[in-house]
This record gives sequence, C-alpha cells and structure tokens, in this order.
Amino acid sequence: MFVIDLLIFSGAVYAGKKIYNKYIAGDTTGKEMSDTTEGGTKPSEHGADESVQQLETLPIIIDIEDPEEKETRHYFLVASAGLSIAAMGFLFYPPLAFLSLPFTGYTSWPVFQAAYQSTFKERRLSISILDSTAILVGIGSGYYALSSFANFIYFFAARLLNKTKNKTRKSLINIFKEQPTSVWLLKDGVEVSVPVESIQAGDCIVVDTGEIIPVDGIITQGIANIDQHILTGEAQAEEKTINEKVFATTVVLTGRICIEVEKTGKATIAAQIGEVLNKTASFEETLQTRGEEIADKTVTPTLGVGALTLVTQGPYMALTTLSSNFSEVIRLTTPLSMLNYLHIASKNGILIKDGRSLELLKQVDTVVFDKTGTLTLEEPHVEKIHPCNGLSKKELLMYAAAAEYKQNHPIARAILAAAKKDHLSLSRVESAEYIIGHGIKVRSEGTIIRVGSGRFIEQEKIPIPPVIQKLQSQSYEQGNSLVYVAVDDQLGGVLELQPTLRPEAKAIVQSLHQKHLKTYIISGDHEQPTQRIAKELEIEHYFAETLPEEKAHLIEQLQKEGRSVCFVGDGINDSIALKKATVSISLRGASTVATDTAQIVLMDTTLKRLEYVFDLAGKFNSNQKIGIACSTIPGIICTGGVFFSYFGLPSVLIFYNISAITGLGSAMLPLLQES
Repeated sequence: MFVIDLLIFSGAVYAGKKIYNKYIAGDTTGKEMSDTTEGGTKPSEHGADESVQQLETLPIIIDIEDPEEKETRHYFLVASAGLSIAAMGFLFYPPLAFLSLPFTGYTSWPVFQAAYQSTFKERRLSISILDSTAILVGIGSGYYALSSFANFIYFFAARLLNKTKNKTRKSLINIFKEQPTSVWLLKDGVEVSVPVESIQAGDCIVVDTGEIIPVDGIITQGIANIDQHILTGEAQAEEKTINEKVFATTVVLTGRICIEVEKTGKATIAAQIGEVLNKTASFEETLQTRGEEIADKTVTPTLGVGALTLVTQGPYMALTTLSSNFSEVIRLTTPLSMLNYLHIASKNGILIKDGRSLELLKQVDTVVFDKTGTLTLEEPHVEKIHPCNGLSKKELLMYAAAAEYKQNHPIARAILAAAKKDHLSLSRVESAEYIIGHGIKVRSEGTIIRVGSGRFIEQEKIPIPPVIQKLQSQSYEQGNSLVYVAVDDQLGGVLELQPTLRPEAKAIVQSLHQKHLKTYIISGDHEQPTQRIAKELEIEHYFAETLPEEKAHLIEQLQKEGRSVCFVGDGINDSIALKKATVSISLRGASTVATDTAQIVLMDTTLKRLEYVFDLAGKFNSNQKIGIACSTIPGIICTGGVFFSYFGLPSVLIFYNISAITGLGSAMLPLLQES
C-alpha cells in the first residue's frame, strides 16, 4: 500500500509540475507582458528606454498585484481544497481522502524542486531535503488528512507573511505623504502644474515662498532666501540669485525663483520612497535567508540521528525521525515577526530601513551623539543682548524684530521669539531690501534698520566699536553667533545667539543611562560649547573640534576597545561615522546624506522616540527566541519520543502542526500587544 500511494503521489507531483509550468508560471509572464503594453503604448527603440526609466522613477505609483502574493494565494486555495477533501474522507468516507493526493502533490512540487536544486546542482544539504522526506512519508503512510492540514498551515503562514509585508510597505509609504507631488513648469511664459516625476533636465520650473525645491538646478531668474539645513545641517538660511545652484529637498523661505533643471530621477520623492522600500524588502530577504541558514544547519544532525534510528529501530522509525525536524517553520516566522515590528515602528513614527538594526541594537553598549542639530535644535535662541551707542536692550531687540518680522529662517524665528517673550510692540515696515547673502535693510517710520552679519555691516560702511569686535572673538570661542543691528548710520548693538538644547535631550540621555549604556558627544564645535552641553546633559565623555573623517576614526576606536556603538547624527559631515557605527540613527529633517545613510530615521524630527527604539529592539529579540523555541522544542520532543515513547508518524505530524501554529502565534503576538 505504501508503494502504491507513493506511485500515485509521484503522478500527482508530475501533473502538478505540468499545470504549474503551463498555467501559473506562464500566466504570470503573460500578465506582466500585458501590463507593460497596456494602454496602447507601442514599444519602440526609444520607448523601451523610457519605460525602464519610468519604472525606476515610479516604483510605487502603479498599483498592480504582487505576483508573489498572487501565487501564494493560489497555493493556499489549492491546499484548502485538499484539506476539505481529506477531512471529509477522514470523517465520513475513508476512500474519499485518497482524492486529496493530487492537491497535495500539486502544492508540494516547489519543495521537491528546491530539494533537487540544492542536492544535485548546488551540492549542499538543505532543509528542503527533510521537507521532501516528511511529505513522502506522510503520504506513503496514508495520513492524508494530517498531511493536508500541515500543507494548509504552511501556506496560511506564507499568505500571512505576504499580507504583512504589503501592509508594512504601505505604512512606510504613508510616512512620506507630506512630500510634494507636483511642480510649476514654466512653458511658453505660462506656469503649468505638472507631476514632479514628469520633470526632465532642461525644463524651467518656478518655486515660490514656502515651497520645497524638488530638483537640482541653477537659478535663471529671481532671488530667494533658501533653508538648506536638510542638506547641510546649517541653521542659517542662505540667499541665492541668478547662476547659483540649488538642490532638491531645500526650502524657499522668502522670494521667488525660476530654476533650470539639471538633475531629477533619484532626487524625486517617488524614487526616494522606492529606495527606502527596496532596502526594507532586501532585509526581509536577508531574514528569510537567516531563517534558511538556521534550518539548513539542522539537516546534518537530523540525518545523523536518522541513521542511528535506522540501525536501532528500523526504516519506519528512521523516516519518522527525519520528519521530526520542524525548522521549516523558522523560514516563515522569522521574517513575519520582523515585518510586524517594522509595521509597529512605522506606526510610532520610526522608519527602520534596515531591520538588522533591531537585532544589532540589543548588542549596543555605547551611544554616541553628534552635537549640532542632534542634541541641539536648528533654531538657536537669543542668549544675550549687547547694545551700544545709547540704545537700550529692549530698543535693540525691537528694531531687530521689526526688520525680521516677515522672515521665516531659524535666526529670524529666534529673534521674534525673544521679542514676543518681552511683549514688545513692533513698528510697521514700509519697505524692505534683501542684500544677497548677508542681511536685510528695511525702512520703518522713517528709520533705516540693517540686520545681518558683521561683513554686511562693514559693506554698508558702518563702523564697529572695539568692544563689539572683542565680543565677536569671545562669542566665536563659545560657539555662539552674533547678529548685528544698525539703526540709520550707526551700529545699535549685537544679539548673541546660542544653540538651543533639545527639550527632550536630558530625559533621553538619562533613560539611556538607566539602561546601563555609555554616552558620548562628538562635535566639530569648539571645546567650550561642547563641554557646556556635555555637563548639562551629564555626559562624561566628549570629543570637540573633530573633522568629519575624525568622527569615523573615533567610532572605530571605540569599537576596537570592544564597544558596540550606536551613532546618532544629522549632518552631511556625519555620514562616514553613520556608516562605521554598528547601528546608525538620524532624524527626519536632517541632511539628505544622513537620512539616506542611517539605518533608522526618527520621523517626528525629535529624539523623543529614541528610548522606544531600544525597547522595541529588546522585544524583537525576545520574540525571535520564542519563535525559534516554537520550532525546536516540538522537534526535540518528537525525536526523543521516537527513542523512548515509540512515537509514530501521526504524532510527528500533530506536533508539526502545533509547532507551526504556535510559531505563527508568536510572530503575530507583537501586533496584539501593541493594539
């Protein structure tokens, strides 16, 4: 009977292979071809290149069904039908269960194909060999219902994995909803709103106050005050005019400019999202591979135990032992658990681009912070007011605030915040003139007010008193900056601006200390301001006046001392250190290079979720251990049962189903805990 079952099953597998090749693989190819040519677009010599470029630029715009999900759903439906027939045979009419063989054969074909590939072509032992053995033993022994149920559980898990993966991708896409999708194209003197992805090199676009520049290009008309902190990390806006370069993701604070487009493609928002998703998906494959590696490592010991069973207890019990390896479960539960944690992270404003960081964070014992832009805000605050030439502090601040009233760059916001705090009434500005790159000159109630840099004041031929010149060098050493305010033709004084510590920084550092993590500060700033912030945050170790490449060397130095380092940075000068660190974290709104390099991005632009990231990593690693235990413990029980309790194949199949169900439950548990 065993031989007859296997012969019939072999026929079912062969038929399944034919059906798969003709209808499933062939249908997928045909669908892809029809999708490509849908809409009447005729492929041409240039059309092929354009379609490839379009797909690279818009990886998520076209909403088509994932072929992998379609195939998994198909197999799940076939496995469900096979289980229904086998169950009816088991409950009502035993010969009916025999009809479930073609369904099991059809869905088992990929397993046998994988076993053949690894054994005869790759010359290695893989878990698919044991899977194939378990299928043959189950069918050959006539346990159709249990085999069909195991098949059903496997494809149920596979389908759940695909759905979770797609749900996670959608949650990542939602993070980017605030980004612009259209731009004003200047065509024949008329501004036309077009999708940002349709812009090409050589086009001329118009960007107004408050809008994000979506491309790299050169200004052909106009003047604008541009916030470039997302690219450079610098808090102070820069004024740009004709023939100067501008870059994607920077913001026009004031003014209006026409830009000749130089670069699009990867600078577009759609391409950035696609890149993030590709990195996330690639780690899903990495974890899948990790699960396969764990499973494959168990093959040789299982074959050894099977050989021992063959010698001591005979062929049937040896096959039962070989069927007691449930490592296949890990290949599904490991990536499923990871994707659920990625989904939870995205719901909490954390973008994890490389899920390996969830594993590696558990090993981290040292957290290194960049100072400027990470521990401090982009917007400074007015620390001191130094009037001269007879003005009072309030008068000096009032004049500066009146001039900056309609500005939106960080320094202007700091001055206006100080004026608001002192409840100052501001005079009305009658006219304003931007002085490129240096400052602003306004007329208010017959008074000319100039606000800007020391260089700007000198260019306006306004003398700077020696006391202010001395203050300038002192302020520089302390890491502060000066804003000069002139009233009519003489200097009224300076406002001393100091970097503003993030309000959440101290609590975050304390929470890391409670987790027994060492903390460091690395800064390119001078010794005195770095020391001041380190003391305020109770961070014992700091490095000041470090160059970008030196930051990376310091990270390597800590690693050579045996430390596992998490680096938190936000600037273009942090990119090398971010790459060297075990785990790298940046903040949304940081430089493009930093957020591209970092494995984790805190999307709320603050450090508030940093402690939660470490907590989430701990939960993820605990969940992984539970998932592995759900696979290995039932297998060990079955192997022991073969030797000591005379377990047969029915017991093994029952324990396999228990292993798969508990493993799936463990992988889905994070979603229940977070709901």
